[in-house]
Amino acid sequence: MTPLFAIGLASASIIAVIVLIARYRLNPFLVLFSVSLMLALVSGMPAQKVVSSFEEGMGHVLGHIATVIALGTMLGKMLAESGGADQIALTITRIAGEKRISWAMMIIGLLIGLPVFFEVGFVLLIPLVFTLAKRTGVPLLLIAMPMATALSVTHAMIPPHPATLLALTAYHADIGRTIFWGVLVGTPIAIIAGPLYAKFIGRYVTFANPASLAEQFTSQTEHDSLPPFWLTVLTILSPVLLMLMASVADLVTPKGSVINNLIHFVGNTDIALLLATVLSFYVLGLARGFSRETILKFTTECLGPTAMIMLLVGAGGGFGRELVDSGVSRTITNVALDAHVPLLVLAWLLAVIVRVAAGSATVAMSTASGIAGPILLQAHNVSPELMVLVTGAGSVALGPMNDAGFWQIKEYLGLSVPETIKTWCVIETLIAVLGLVFCLVLSQFVGV
Repeated sequence: MTPLFAIGLASASIIAVIVLIARYRLNPFLVLFSVSLMLALVSGMPAQKVVSSFEEGMGHVLGHIATVIALGTMLGKMLAESGGADQIALTITRIAGEKRISWAMMIIGLLIGLPVFFEVGFVLLIPLVFTLAKRTGVPLLLIAMPMATALSVTHAMIPPHPATLLALTAYHADIGRTIFWGVLVGTPIAIIAGPLYAKFIGRYVTFANPASLAEQFTSQTEHDSLPPFWLTVLTILSPVLLMLMASVADLVTPKGSVINNLIHFVGNTDIALLLATVLSFYVLGLARGFSRETILKFTTECLGPTAMIMLLVGAGGGFGRELVDSGVSRTITNVALDAHVPLLVLAWLLAVIVRVAAGSATVAMSTASGIAGPILLQAHNVSPELMVLVTGAGSVALGPMNDAGFWQIKEYLGLSVPETIKTWCVIETLIAVLGLVFCLVLSQFVGV
């Protein structure tokens, strides 16, 4: 497969998805499925492997994301119905004021995003976004985008996030210095791509549809009393705390010991969310006077609107796998390697290519750092810490449609495909480009 053919095929596939969904209003799942199959067939992949490749990609993504979305939606429903989301919203509004809610949500996103993947942080915080928008009248976009931007920045640049730890190992970078430079670089990026860009683009984006899950996450009844603020915050932060414990378990307990294995188990994303959801059934359910039947009703009815989100997230994973298995992504990556560009730029470019090909920021970061890591060993003038940051920045570039985050943003906020591109895809690209620029500037002053 020639590089020109690979680039043209990948570009044509992405354009086809956009046109068929946005212009001709076809079902997004059917479009992603059909275009993925056509891409694989045109690339020369054996017909018998085309469908199985899509299924493997879809199953790999949904094996994790479906559980996260389901448990996060249940937890959000309990927060809404108990009045817990109202309590947090009122407290944030009282402390920050309505004019600074965007900035408050950015800070919350930076903190929540440290130990969790983007998709997990998003489902934990989206109920709060809907409730704040309803309570204050601030446009949903101005609250949701700063929060999502902050989650993406921490995912890409700031340890102890799991994605950055992969790059830390590959580049043999110092975690303390990486955290320092990550915060120094990530904070202004979150500000520019978050509250500032959201305020700018909010003038030009008119929501085509009501947010699909807004009713699930905003209570329709007035509460005589609200649950205590500290108890509500503890409930929503409990999975974050469990995951954070797991990230430092090897530092405080003997590796492989019973207590070490237990901490890793309860700190697993799915288990932590499960425990938090079960906890919410009591502290925000039974303790608030809800019957078991009512809690069952809440947790059953809230899952209906998530069906299309799960299908689209899975289809995006299938699309990404077809790009990888067909050899398209490998061909494009080889072009980048042969270009002999500066190492910081090469690591960033590799991450961008894998991001577009595979969708996952974590896969992009791990793959790019795995390729660039051995090259770094031969270089003596590049900071390993900046290599971590620049690889992370590239790993979130473009916010492509084969990434779960694209469809989460679109479906949860009720955006059209063009609106999602104008908002989320631009935000992800801003994070990537600003990350590269800041790291290149810092490289003039930071030694190895």
